[in-house]
Amino acid sequence: MRGAVLYGPRDVRFEERDAPTIIEPTDAVIRMSATCICGSDLWPYRGINPIAGPTPMGHEYCGIVEDVGRAVASIKPGQFVIGSFFASDNTCPHCRAGYQSSCRHRALVGGAQAPALRVPLADGTLVATRDVPSDDAIPSLLALSDVMGTGWFAADAANVKAGATVAVVGDGAVGLLGVLSAKQMGAGRIMAMSRHASRQKLAREFGATDIVTERGDEGVARIKDLTKGVGADSVLECVGTHESMMQAIRSTRPGGSVGYVGVPHGVTLNGEELFYTHVRLHGGPAPVRRFLPDLISLVFNGKINPGKVFDLTLPLDHVAEGYRAMDERRAIKTLLRP
Repeated sequence: MRGAVLYGPRDVRFEERDAPTIIEPTDAVIRMSATCICGSDLWPYRGINPIAGPTPMGHEYCGIVEDVGRAVASIKPGQFVIGSFFASDNTCPHCRAGYQSSCRHRALVGGAQAPALRVPLADGTLVATRDVPSDDAIPSLLALSDVMGTGWFAADAANVKAGATVAVVGDGAVGLLGVLSAKQMGAGRIMAMSRHASRQKLAREFGATDIVTERGDEGVARIKDLTKGVGADSVLECVGTHESMMQAIRSTRPGGSVGYVGVPHGVTLNGEELFYTHVRLHGGPAPVRRFLPDLISLVFNGKINPGKVFDLTLPLDHVAEGYRAMDERRAIKTLLRP
């Protein structure tokens, strides 16, 4: 089997790898219907997150179950399934509280940019659809395995309510799907922060009512201006830099909430400043598994189409070009077809 392997900064190769097999009795092996490249994959691709050696890449996946371990009870060969980037048993206290990405037995699901994938803790991690979906539904269902679930968690963590005023920091796939999530939750006004015309257009399509092109202090001032000096009720932080976090916190009204899902890089918080903001912070690795059943229903019922964030589709063996396109911001998100 051939798959994507990262050797170092901007050095992705499509090469021979071991085909996945059942190792633990709780495993499943799935044949990929589609996979993709995540914005978080760009951190190691750019050399910002160092790697110890050649690393199989990818953590977003959906496909048909080919084999299961002897202890797997609810997942069957032939089913179409979607799972999260963290495997979870879905039974531990953290899972029962809705935080499967902090499962006491969690395991990172990696190596998904390949034709097949081993998924640990299959019963707790994978969600099967009622039927095998049509090909045109695959992009939206694939988006649920990470970016849609992460955007939804950002809105949930930011306490988005019906009629709320929302600001979204970040115009990557997660930020754009945060806009879609806030719209589904009934937000009355959604201010998307973006400087890119194609991303602004998609943000509008997903429900943004305002586009803010300013960043940093100027971006904060613009949000305050649009809200008559008050600030947003809920702010979704979908980048992970110090500047984006400060922009999010300072754009939030007293008593409001920030949902942060951007993987932090260089973020530091001043305790005294935060103390006097009266702003709530909640976030972390999205517990995608919590939201999967409801998000699958929204896709099948035609309520959401998160697959629109894929603006570049390539054969899997062209994965290196997919990375280049996202690195150079020529693509929002690359879909890979085995």
